[in-house]
Amino acid sequence: MSLFETKAKILPEAVDAIDDVLLELGVEGWSLLQDVIIRRAWLVGIFPSAAEAQARWAELRPLLSAAGIALAGEPEVRALADQDWRDSYKAHFKASRFGRLHWVPVWEREKFQLGTGEVVIWLDPGLAFGTGNHETTRLCCERLVTLAEQAGDRVAGLRVIDAGCGSGILALSAAKLGFQRVEGFDNDPEAVRVSEENAALNDLTGSVRFFTGDLVSGLAGQQANVLLANIQADVLMRFVRELTTAVAPGGALVLSGILAIELERVREVFTAAVPAWTVQSRVMGEWSDLALTKPV
Repeated sequence: MSLFETKAKILPEAVDAIDDVLLELGVEGWSLLQDVIIRRAWLVGIFPSAAEAQARWAELRPLLSAAGIALAGEPEVRALADQDWRDSYKAHFKASRFGRLHWVPVWEREKFQLGTGEVVIWLDPGLAFGTGNHETTRLCCERLVTLAEQAGDRVAGLRVIDAGCGSGILALSAAKLGFQRVEGFDNDPEAVRVSEENAALNDLTGSVRFFTGDLVSGLAGQQANVLLANIQADVLMRFVRELTTAVAPGGALVLSGILAIELERVREVFTAAVPAWTVQSRVMGEWSDLALTKPV
């Protein structure tokens, strides 16, 4: 199988700003590579055809320009053999651990050893919609692991909804942690397809229900014990009523996709809507989360 790589040199100091643009605008299919020793950085996209690679760059460039981000030059587009693109990912994706949960690249499957009581999610960086490397996903996962630990033997009976599931990594992690009533939805049908592929990769087909929906249709009439929403801050604030209404008594609402500089504004909006709920927050790099617990 041949794929096409679009690789553009970028200024190392622009990496964080570009990362913010990709997340906030929901731009998929691109990765940032950085060599801190030689101080070089690249924006890389891998696509099924040269035409799509060029078209996706044509879509992305004006978004970066509008954000005031200068580029170091025009990208190069080249064909990759199957082994080339898989090996290019291997250098940049490493295993992660969250308590007893591991996220591990699929190429380490044969040699990776789990300890007693530990569980794993296998990741294929060749699939779209990310592999959990971003701080916002990691913040959500850390909360999810803590909630599973706190639930103890009750975990199997608790319901988890992942709103804006992307790759499905959080919903699938919930299933591996023992939650048996897990759903994820996204307004992009392609994200739902990728989530289902990731479920198959992890022997979780049928264990997690993925479907297409937005924050209105996906949450209508629902009650979750854990509701995850890793979505940009402006969307979270706009749909505060839908999000808080979908949490069961005693349940948790975990929000991320929030820049640290946006945290207090998001906190104000949600505490004004649900003043009796307890609130916690953390910061990781330039990003933050907000975890709210509904009274019983």
